[in-house]
Amino acid sequence: MQIAVLGMGNMGRAVARRLLGQGHEVKVWNRTPGKAAEVVQAGAVEASSPMEAARGAEAVLMSLADDRAVTDVIGRLADLGPAPEAPVVVDMSTVSPETSRGLQEVAPGRRFVAAPIIAAPQTVLQGMASGLLGGQRHLIERLEPLWPGVFSVHWFCGEDPGSATTFKLLNNYMLISQIAVVAEVVATAEAAGLDVKLLREVFDQWPTVSPSIRNRLDDVISGDHQGWFATRLGAKDVGHLVRVAESNGLSLPIAGLVERRYHEAAEGEWGEADIAAIVELLRGERRTEPGMTGGASGRG
Repeated sequence: MQIAVLGMGNMGRAVARRLLGQGHEVKVWNRTPGKAAEVVQAGAVEASSPMEAARGAEAVLMSLADDRAVTDVIGRLADLGPAPEAPVVVDMSTVSPETSRGLQEVAPGRRFVAAPIIAAPQTVLQGMASGLLGGQRHLIERLEPLWPGVFSVHWFCGEDPGSATTFKLLNNYMLISQIAVVAEVVATAEAAGLDVKLLREVFDQWPTVSPSIRNRLDDVISGDHQGWFATRLGAKDVGHLVRVAESNGLSLPIAGLVERRYHEAAEGEWGEADIAAIVELLRGERRTEPGMTGGASGRG
């Protein structure tokens, strides 16, 4: 297929490279020049605008940071028009359900599919990602050659694109909240002077520690937090879930606390750091307590 990928963040680059490896023709665009270099080297063609990337494509994939970005970019595709042969716009970003429904309304010809990804960028490159698809079934079937190239497994979540993004928010909240709890466990172990090497060993065996947490454990304990999922994006995703619950008559007190902690990390020096950096809030708070000199940090 001829595919456009809009957004060359970590996930967008992984998707583009995966599709190139599957034999698709890929055009890419990014708001900030230069981020597509490795993808272009792998065989993609870089466009100067979203419209230039989308012309002639069968699908236009968006992988962008937030709701404002996807709304802006889809607005720049208006000239694609209502013709039935025009591309389907596929949003792989993590946004609110309301945004997904709004994108469907403004997409050219209402040709829109929400397709958030359950995976890290490296997992996408390995062909092991999961996908959540929401939108008109005939559009999803029209893109059937695309899905196996990106996802090892995918689920149809219904014709409401907001259902797919709600499922994605639920998944992200599970990960983000677990990281917040593990940060408290690690910080408490450090404060109590426990052996950090032993802590790593027991974490690797405890059944209460999920595989997704094990992937970030070293970073929580002693990493530089240079991962791919920024704290500001974690705060955004939990906030979206809180609003989904509130709009359906639920209050999520724990999610509210998690959202606040990630906002604190994002508003400080850890805004672009991986979500594992939330542990630094606890380390910083302990160092600033009267009479504390930092104790056993476990770093390094």
